[in-house]
Amino acid sequence: MKKGILILLGIISLAIVSCKDFLKEEPYDFVTTDNFYSSEADATTALNGVFSLMQNGLYYARTFWILSELTGDLMKVGNPQAGRPELDEISYTSTNAEISNWWTYSYLMINRANDVIANVPAINMDAARRANIEGNARFLRALAYFDLVRSYGDVPLLTKPTGADGNTKPARTPIKDVYKQIIDDLTFAEANCFPETKITAGEKGRVSSGAAASLLAKVYLTRAASSAVETTDYKSALDATNRVIISKVYSLVPYANVFDVATENGAEHIFSVQFDLPPNGGNITPRMHLPTSLDGNQAFYVEEWFYNSFAPADTIRKNWTMTKKAGTQTLANAYYVKFRDPLRQGNSARNNTLILRYADVLLMQSEALNQLNASDITKFDGINAVRTRAGISKLSLTTTVTKDDFITALVNERGWEFSAEGLRRFDLIRLGRYKEVQKRVYNRTIDDKFLLYPIPQTEITLNGNLVQNPNF
Repeated sequence: MKKGILILLGIISLAIVSCKDFLKEEPYDFVTTDNFYSSEADATTALNGVFSLMQNGLYYARTFWILSELTGDLMKVGNPQAGRPELDEISYTSTNAEISNWWTYSYLMINRANDVIANVPAINMDAARRANIEGNARFLRALAYFDLVRSYGDVPLLTKPTGADGNTKPARTPIKDVYKQIIDDLTFAEANCFPETKITAGEKGRVSSGAAASLLAKVYLTRAASSAVETTDYKSALDATNRVIISKVYSLVPYANVFDVATENGAEHIFSVQFDLPPNGGNITPRMHLPTSLDGNQAFYVEEWFYNSFAPADTIRKNWTMTKKAGTQTLANAYYVKFRDPLRQGNSARNNTLILRYADVLLMQSEALNQLNASDITKFDGINAVRTRAGISKLSLTTTVTKDDFITALVNERGWEFSAEGLRRFDLIRLGRYKEVQKRVYNRTIDDKFLLYPIPQTEITLNGNLVQNPNF
């Protein structure tokens, strides 16, 4: 089937491939809105169809972290295929397969979410549960648009099922308008999604009000570093992180427990894509990272400088995250073992893809405080909580004197804490260190055009109203 928002039909496929209790595997036929959306069960099925898309290997099971980590500074290509070397070398073009996957699946999720948002409000059902379903869909739409706007810049903004307004070849929308829609959706989601404490064990993986507030914080911080900046962005980001922290719903857990499949969906996990073993949807990520001597395909490995960058006392994170050992064998490169599952079946593992966790909220609070008032010593609270969990010394105004010093500390801390989790590129760009890091680590000067991805050439060909990003 052809790709692109030009042909993303408004009739959604509800063939659900799932992995957890709330996404039980059931086959559904193609349906239209004329004979669907008549009950709460229909609304739930449609929402499951939005969530299930995230499990695809061309989306949040793989492409998500490949794009961000390979274009960062912590990971290298081990198995050169599917355009990955040009991501690693920051020489990507509009024909890159992973860049195309990111665009296509983001709009697929938007279209499915739009269908839910357009039709669920008219269903006769409990009002709170109906608003929760809509809030979940609006969070997912906001997440997809956030991914798009920080990846490509101006992107077409579609808030109705494709074709509903007769516009099948949309032009790009200014990022300020896209950000407004993202914030509107997340504000609705925070107000209407159930709090984490009311999400049952069988519904883990649904969006909570805390997840919406956490993503809002990241959206405000990212917009503050963009051309669409609003003067209130850092204060709004701080307020959002404070709402999550003050709620006391989430907390840090031992670092290994963040990734151990036996303790997933714990107190630190705010929003994750759910995976399980077959016949449910398994996660390919663990096998892609592991060396062949550990039954992996060693598609990626750890940058040597990063392996050596951990403080001597930072053994908790380093030893869980990476290894140079396979039994008694010493490997030439370090490999990520951060995601591992003793019950993995080939390419299928139970590891969830982590999107938002509490450590991120703490570090975002510190980031916002530093931007608002660099002399405010409370900015150390979040970052030092993360460092204390890792078993390393705290920072202070004595060790981190200036605002810029603190940004450097954040860049380093976020690398040690979140490596291989799909955050690195966006962290470096948001914190203003992307070009500097590329120069320091690789001695290469990055053209400004690479701060964005190109619009996939397939989309430009299909839709004559799309204009390519400059110099691609």
